[in-house]
Amino acid sequence: MIAQNNVRSTNNDPVESSESYPITGGSNGAGTSRLFRQFGSLFSSPAPTNDPAGYVEFGSISDPVASSGRTLGTFAGVFCPVALSMFSALVFIRVGFIVGNAGLYVTLLQFIIAYVILLFTVSSVCAISTNGAVEGGGVYFMISRTLGPEFGGSIGTLFFLANVVGCGLAISGCAEGIIENFGPTDGTDSGSIPDGRWWRFLYCSSLNTLMLIVVLIGAEMFAKTSMMILGVVVICLLSTYISFLTQGPMDVGIPHENSLVNFTTARYTGIQADTLWSNLHTNYTKDYTSNGNQVNFAVVFGVLFSGVTGIMAGANMSGELKNPSKSIPAGTLSAVLFTFLCYMALSVLIAATSTSTLLQNNFLFLGPINIWPTFVTIGILTATFSTGLSNLIGASRVMEALAKDRVFGPLMSFVVKGTYKNNPIAAVIASWVLVEAILLIGSLNTIAQINSVLFMLAYLATNLACLGIEITGAPNFRPTYKYFTWHTAFIGLLGTAIMMFVINSIYALSSIILCLLLVIALHLFSPASQGAQWGSISQALMFHQVRKYLLMLDSRKDHVKFWRPQMLLLVSSPRSCCPLIHFVNDMKKGGLYVIGHVKVGEFGDNDSSNDPTIEEYTQWLSLVDHMKVKAFVELTLSRNVREGIQHLIRISGMGAMKPNTTILGFYDEEQSKDFFEYEDSPYKTSEFDGNGIKLFPYRKSGESKSLGVVDYVRIIDDVLRMRKNLCLCRHFHRLDKHMIARNNHIRYIDVWPVNIFEPKNEDAFDVVSQFMMQLACIINMLPVWKKLELRVFLCESETVSENSAAFERPAEHRLDQRLKLLRISASIHKIPEWNKDIDFAKHRNILKQFTGNSDSNQVMAEENINRSKLYMQRINQIIRDRSNATAVTFMYLPTPPATPSVDYREKCHHYLDLLTELTFDLPPTILVHGIDAVTSTTL
Repeated sequence: MIAQNNVRSTNNDPVESSESYPITGGSNGAGTSRLFRQFGSLFSSPAPTNDPAGYVEFGSISDPVASSGRTLGTFAGVFCPVALSMFSALVFIRVGFIVGNAGLYVTLLQFIIAYVILLFTVSSVCAISTNGAVEGGGVYFMISRTLGPEFGGSIGTLFFLANVVGCGLAISGCAEGIIENFGPTDGTDSGSIPDGRWWRFLYCSSLNTLMLIVVLIGAEMFAKTSMMILGVVVICLLSTYISFLTQGPMDVGIPHENSLVNFTTARYTGIQADTLWSNLHTNYTKDYTSNGNQVNFAVVFGVLFSGVTGIMAGANMSGELKNPSKSIPAGTLSAVLFTFLCYMALSVLIAATSTSTLLQNNFLFLGPINIWPTFVTIGILTATFSTGLSNLIGASRVMEALAKDRVFGPLMSFVVKGTYKNNPIAAVIASWVLVEAILLIGSLNTIAQINSVLFMLAYLATNLACLGIEITGAPNFRPTYKYFTWHTAFIGLLGTAIMMFVINSIYALSSIILCLLLVIALHLFSPASQGAQWGSISQALMFHQVRKYLLMLDSRKDHVKFWRPQMLLLVSSPRSCCPLIHFVNDMKKGGLYVIGHVKVGEFGDNDSSNDPTIEEYTQWLSLVDHMKVKAFVELTLSRNVREGIQHLIRISGMGAMKPNTTILGFYDEEQSKDFFEYEDSPYKTSEFDGNGIKLFPYRKSGESKSLGVVDYVRIIDDVLRMRKNLCLCRHFHRLDKHMIARNNHIRYIDVWPVNIFEPKNEDAFDVVSQFMMQLACIINMLPVWKKLELRVFLCESETVSENSAAFERPAEHRLDQRLKLLRISASIHKIPEWNKDIDFAKHRNILKQFTGNSDSNQVMAEENINRSKLYMQRINQIIRDRSNATAVTFMYLPTPPATPSVDYREKCHHYLDLLTELTFDLPPTILVHGIDAVTSTTL
């Protein structure tokens, strides 16, 4: 009985079909979501987000209700944090160190290189942030939603560490400024506060704790005061510019911790051409703050770049911005331009006024030469403290986003639980602890190199994300930021990659290795399943490449040397044929494997407006995942099974990558077994049972088959007429691969290269037998099957005569030579009773009438039919006697009866009856019929 919309069959009911186009709502849904976010003013439906505050953000406009909790605009939320982070400890503490060692030319070149990298990276950030709603997590959110959870999680983790290191860097700079102004100045213990390695660690820890308190109160307080802090820093910087223009020559003291020189003062000259000339070229010396390590281009650039890594500070505040898509590009670009001009002017003024001796031996010389030294002290403290706060806030927000996305599973669940009034308390405290660990390094210049490399890796990933999505040509990537191209992303990617290794090759290589290890670990162990929801650029890249290579794969250039099986397995119900699904997966040898299923019904018969195969497609994909087979799924809806199978054979695959072999279950009366319920089954699962409904129903005991004998035989004929190799599989519910691996009793894979219906001496050398041996050889190459011996049975149908031995030797010899030429390792076994007990000549003409080779249209007598069954039973007995230790048997499948013959229906029944008798009680058996040559003896 045929169900209205489904074929219920097992490997008893042969066929199953499937044709499936990967139609899902993922990409369309994502595209629609982006449109709603980008053009929120045109739509009334809000697009939900996962940001910490739980509000809705449209991306280009802000709805008063949707943006509740988001209070920051472009200037306060982006420009001020970015500008403050890019000034950091560099502007007052290390520009002199850079100019004094690298010279003005190289300093300006390094600033240009750094800002070019930053500018192109900002372009990528702007492109991503204007292509959809940006939520909490900043750069992590952007990368993860573009590159997918594995790359996003790994880069997000390293970006979190970069913010932690950046916070440590800023705190170290702040402590250095405090020591310079309030600590010993003459090498004695005089001063307001003591100095020393552990005293400095204490001061840094105190500053870190103060930042912790501020952030625990709330990031909004910092954001609201950032404008005032930036104003203070700008005033202090202006006082420095004025001091360069007004202060005359003077001697400046050398810090007491500088033990590399034996003089106590160095000269500040004011603006003089000679001073500028002397500072134009490089003059690398040793760094007195890092145990006298030699300074070089890489060290200088690492320190310089660490000071300008704050371009993501605005993106990190994305969860608090009213309109991230507008504020992030505008605020970040304007802050980059502003700080660039400030640094260039400061570098020129320093080179024109201070000797290289002063610059190399007193990194805090700006204080003594200032018209009011307190301005520099205030500038150092405010710039470094605000930068540290920004990095601590950024680190906690990234950590919170990682925890909410469950990238590391329950490992970070404490972060989600430790949130109070949208402030991630637990993440802030965890970040604070890691900053304490960074502070143990001590040297600011050493921390600066680590900081630069980690931030560069985050920038590299951002550029990579944009470059990848631009190359794939994804139609939904339509950023409103118009100054982005794949060229800008590529230059930014290349620049960051090169300069990472220029700064410190060991740190760069270590960070990349750590990133790759995180990618692998997250891919293997992460429970995060957001890849389908977020979208992964890997899917877009694979689509792009696969399409290109499919077009290059030309079926006209196929050669038999490179033939491989491309399987279409027709399945009615996978519940009853799990071992067969697994066996075909073994037999495909890296070729295409398609599991096909035909759903019987008329399109539009049911109440649903959708194609019913669309709803079932995801169930079949889950089945493939459960079975752990590398297969595609194809489903089709058809009025009957035979027509549906014709659909599947024609349309499965694409281009030159189409199935060349069709596999069906055998048509018999054996009772089906549910491998999903069977207690000892390796396929046992309750995944497909729910709400009292079992997915993939199968034919129960007493139910009639949905497919008739004649239709089944016609399907066999259809497959051969469509020039596809054919396999009929019987008894595969008995196959147990685990038993084969454990049990030494099972030792053989058997091949019977003889057409039992019309035996000839040439059967072992024809196309069908060669195809049969090829499949057996493929199975024998796999690890589980490799221990089994391949046996080929030589069955000759000639009558025994006096010269039989002389006659048989050439056939055996020919077969042995053919196997050697084909590189098939197999033993040949002759059957002594084959000619003694069976009169082949007597049965040949009778059996021919059941195959496509028959020229007879006569009706067969009942006596001949019974005699043929007895003949098959005798052949079956011969095969069974040799199959006690056999795992799988390959047998020759004769062609079915010719369609226009007389009594075609009767002949179909007799044909199938004889095949049933032939394969009765054998091990798992495959009846094979090959169409084309598949083996080659040439190189």
